[in-house]
Amino acid sequence: MKPLARQSLLTTISSYIGVLIGYFNVLWLLPYVLQPDEIGLFRTLQDMALLIVPIAQLGIGNGITRFFPLVKEKMYAFFTLSLGLTLVGFLIVSVLFLIFKDYVIAAFATNSPEVIDFLGVVLFITFFSVMNTILEAFCRSFMKIAVPTFFREVVNRLFTATLIGLYFMGWLSFDQMIWGLAVLYLTTVIGMLIYMLRINIFELDFDFSSFPKGFRSEFIKYSLITLLGTAGSVLIMKIDSLMVSSMIGLDANAIYTIAFSIAIVIELPRRAISQVAMPVVAEHFAKNELREINKLYKDVAVHQFLFCLLLFLGIWSNIDNLYHFVPNNVIYETGKWVVLWIGLAKMADILFSINGEIIVFSKYYVFNITATLIMCVAVIVLNLLLIPMYGIEGAAVASFLSLLIYNLIKYFYLKIRLDFDPFSLDILKILVLGSMTYIIQFFLLQNMEVGFNDIILRSLLITVTYITGMYLLGIAKESQKSIIEKIKRPRP
Repeated sequence: MKPLARQSLLTTISSYIGVLIGYFNVLWLLPYVLQPDEIGLFRTLQDMALLIVPIAQLGIGNGITRFFPLVKEKMYAFFTLSLGLTLVGFLIVSVLFLIFKDYVIAAFATNSPEVIDFLGVVLFITFFSVMNTILEAFCRSFMKIAVPTFFREVVNRLFTATLIGLYFMGWLSFDQMIWGLAVLYLTTVIGMLIYMLRINIFELDFDFSSFPKGFRSEFIKYSLITLLGTAGSVLIMKIDSLMVSSMIGLDANAIYTIAFSIAIVIELPRRAISQVAMPVVAEHFAKNELREINKLYKDVAVHQFLFCLLLFLGIWSNIDNLYHFVPNNVIYETGKWVVLWIGLAKMADILFSINGEIIVFSKYYVFNITATLIMCVAVIVLNLLLIPMYGIEGAAVASFLSLLIYNLIKYFYLKIRLDFDPFSLDILKILVLGSMTYIIQFFLLQNMEVGFNDIILRSLLITVTYITGMYLLGIAKESQKSIIEKIKRPRP
């Protein structure tokens, strides 16, 4: 477990460095330099591309993680095959995109016509992102997650800040800055290639003849089926932004973007843990170690819920302070309630642990088709119903309800099929701890003036109360014991 813990720690560090840069970009730099409709366009183009990515990669990323343990002797042929299939997937999606281009134009023509001028950027971002997902998946199979995360979370955000800065100084036009987004994703691909070559895990091998009989067809079948699960997860993350732009306008999406970016930080520990846990789950299934998977299911649930709830409390308790420092905050603070609903949506996803990862790597992976179809219908219908009624808050509520439904379906399926359950007494303790922490900070600091001092004092109070309560309630005792032993251990 040491490599797992080390990679998880490094991944988390990169994620939080990225958060700091991302917060600077989204909460200050973008609102300071760009107009609301320009921010909306900036986000809409990226979301459109990233929505297409899982379809273009044909689910190959999950397929690599699942089948890598079975073909380690021919891993580079496997890698080459995966890259080739992904290129085919991108070509198919590109053709479909061009065929249905008129429908895309019609969707945005009324409220967000600016999007139409940059559809080429969408395809370039899609291609480079697809390539990067395959490279990341291969690195993940070697338990090498920290550096890919660094490129994704830190390098991308630094490059984004650079693009905006160059535009602000007049060295780039707005159109050039938008096209620079494609260069941003190309930079990540180049960085990943250099890293993989340096650690000797990049090699092309076109000898596909030595795979086990039926391997290729099973690999493709599995990837195509899990494609729906991956596409569904991305859909629920991105469709709200696109529908807000289409149904309301780019200005509204700018407000939604900033609120969403504030809330998304909550799930960072879950992302880090999930990336590292995926190959572990795949390995356990390969050895039929179901008891270990169920234990991991519970352990991950407790730890990620514990950390993520602390982040949720910190963000929502400081929501007025966060908006206080946003340039032109009178415009953007109207998205305050979006933060709450997206935060609750993320907490619902976090609460149910790695249920999606377990299903994907189990023999029941076909169930992803059913779960994803239900979720896709739910998120689109709920957005169509709630956005006209409640605006951007309606989109956020739609995300919350869709994720809750999606996770409940997966929870009951795993409970019935494998008798797996992520919940334990520690989960209830964490809920009690979170409620008490919020009540304490609310009543003790309700008269504080919004600003820097309030952020510092409120965050310290929440952190100290939460950690003290965690110790007194005995939450995650094994982890507490391990940490204490490491602290007491004499240094050499």
